[in-house]
Amino acid sequence: MRMLLRRLSLYAVTAWVAITVNFMLPHLMPGNPVQTMIGKLTGRVTPQQVHAIELSFGGLKGNLVEQYFGYLHQLLLGNLGVSITLASPVSTILRSAVPWTVGLIGISTILSFVLGTFCGTMLGWMRGSRLDSVIPISTFFQAVPYFFLGTVLLLVFGLNLHWFPVLGAYSPSVTPGLSWTYIFSLIRYGELPVITIVLSSVAGWMLGMRNMMITMIAEDFVLMAVAKGLPRRKVIMHAARNAVLPSVANLSLAIGLVVSGALLVELVFNYPGVGNLLLQAVLNEDYPLIQGIFLIITMTVLVANLLADVLYFILDPRTRTQAAV
Repeated sequence: MRMLLRRLSLYAVTAWVAITVNFMLPHLMPGNPVQTMIGKLTGRVTPQQVHAIELSFGGLKGNLVEQYFGYLHQLLLGNLGVSITLASPVSTILRSAVPWTVGLIGISTILSFVLGTFCGTMLGWMRGSRLDSVIPISTFFQAVPYFFLGTVLLLVFGLNLHWFPVLGAYSPSVTPGLSWTYIFSLIRYGELPVITIVLSSVAGWMLGMRNMMITMIAEDFVLMAVAKGLPRRKVIMHAARNAVLPSVANLSLAIGLVVSGALLVELVFNYPGVGNLLLQAVLNEDYPLIQGIFLIITMTVLVANLLADVLYFILDPRTRTQAAV
């Protein structure tokens, strides 16, 4: 428990730093940040919009410290400002886009981790066999940039062979709702983006698990299990449980890379997530929306890293023993 509390403290400090940087960036701009944002708004600006923009910067009354605490108060209330281009609250815009990205990243990360761990376990246990031919193929896909691989898969399997539907998250003819038709359409349109991310990231998990399995096979506890005549499946599971620990530790580091790759994949497949939203915000210099997106991405990565640390804590008894000392 002590270790988890230490990790929570570390993530809390990291989140505070990210929030503070998010607050300071507009205030480092020359001139009045609120007037700069208002100048970018097209059409008539209502007093309510002006007030909302002021609140997103912590208000203009008082010194910088008072504005900072005002900004924190607005964050606690869920106010991330008003988008310049969409003339809508950033929190409302993100509420409709974030679930798509989280779902895409979550499913892709879990699939690549599970598939890479399983394949790495088999490759390590049966090293030197024909299965080793999978290694150069997987490393090739990992070396190809996300957006290029996604474009190739889109052109070949989507537009030419028509194996997968392309562009969007579901069929335009389907009405969103809790129906099997809508769910099936979501799955079909999400297959190619998920395949792109999995192909680009599975090699790292596979090679790491293979190398650890080769090391574990030579350990005394595995040799003892074989000498006792334990079934092969139990021996492999016994070795794999210890070999997977470094992969779980690296999971928190890889999540950030998966997030950046998923944003590019969303652009290729016109997926309605944060990736498309971020591109439009950058092109239109929509600073409140950019700030909100980066803050949400940072918090999502921190939460995912914390879950990876908790999983490592559960799988490795040594961490619980060290924390109890």
